[in-house]
Amino acid sequence: MSDDALRHKWDTRYRDQTVDETRAARVLTDNLHLLPAQGRALDLACGLGAHACLLARAGLTVEAWDLSPVAIATLATHAEHEGLPIQAQVRDALAAPPPPDSYDVIVVVHFLERTLAPALVAALRPGGLLFYQTFAGVGPGPGNPAYRLARGEILHLFAELTPVVYREEHDIGDGSRGLRGEALLVAQRP
Repeated sequence: MSDDALRHKWDTRYRDQTVDETRAARVLTDNLHLLPAQGRALDLACGLGAHACLLARAGLTVEAWDLSPVAIATLATHAEHEGLPIQAQVRDALAAPPPPDSYDVIVVVHFLERTLAPALVAALRPGGLLFYQTFAGVGPGPGNPAYRLARGEILHLFAELTPVVYREEHDIGDGSRGLRGEALLVAQRP
């Protein structure tokens, strides 16, 4: 899919939506206590920016990147209205990945581009934290396996980081409970 087609897809999805901070992912909401008291954060592939807003409310200076100008405009308006320190940018992280040693926190939710993993690791400052949650195994989400992690793959993608929190249940036990169809990781750069 071309960049223009991809941008159009996401613009269409976000066009009539607003920022809903209550829709933040479990990897962040369950682990807010791990955030540093201050520092610089990146919400990558931020969509409408629920995670960026939580990071800003926690006292971090936040950059939020997404390919969709519609999502970024919505987030920028919300951040300005709420007085949140968020710099929202239309940016293709594949074409221009985050620079090395730039962030104390990086959040990535429901975006999987395996080739970007080394750049994310490098973009963390020493002691920095990666909060990552995306589709894995079977369940809701994309049907294309290219956009789903294999069992344990998230640990291999970020093997240079020290895992702090890891959860991936796949099809073990009662499938009606728990975290199904997703994997999450909070990991720290040594």
